[in-house]
Amino acid sequence: MGWFVNTIKECEVSYMSDLKEKYIKEIRETAEEYFRKGEFFCSEAVVQTINDALGKPYSEDVVKLASGFPIGLGKAQCLCGAVSGGEMALGMVYGRVHGEAMNPKMFEKSKALHDFIKDEYKSTCCRVITKEWAGDNFQSPERKKHCITITGRVAEWIAKELVEDGIIKPEENE
Repeated sequence: MGWFVNTIKECEVSYMSDLKEKYIKEIRETAEEYFRKGEFFCSEAVVQTINDALGKPYSEDVVKLASGFPIGLGKAQCLCGAVSGGEMALGMVYGRVHGEAMNPKMFEKSKALHDFIKDEYKSTCCRVITKEWAGDNFQSPERKKHCITITGRVAEWIAKELVEDGIIKPEENE
């Protein structure tokens, strides 16, 4: 009988793992699709996607906060817009309001997102991450595809963190 119970538990763990992976993939694809369709730029797509995943604790207007960050801070090609949007999305969960103490997870998660992008792309600077397409004024389909991928990866990374912290429960979104 013990092997039967263990088998059921293994199946449950496998099912939850599959469910989690599927959900996180959907988050990535949603952010990518917002950008691909031209509905939002990088930072906006991440903020909108994570706000939706959280059950919309903030109004649709929250995405306006992210509108100055695309293309490296308003086309300055500085900090990657997807990273900026990701940091804002983390603030939705781990941030604070006046009078509250800083949640230690805020800085921990913020640095971890920075480090993840730096490890993956060797920089968090839009100009560096997209240097292959320098001078195209962000018009080439290849550059857009590259930025769509980064946007999806940031949303995916945040979703993984939120699932692991129990903030988002994929089984409740099925």
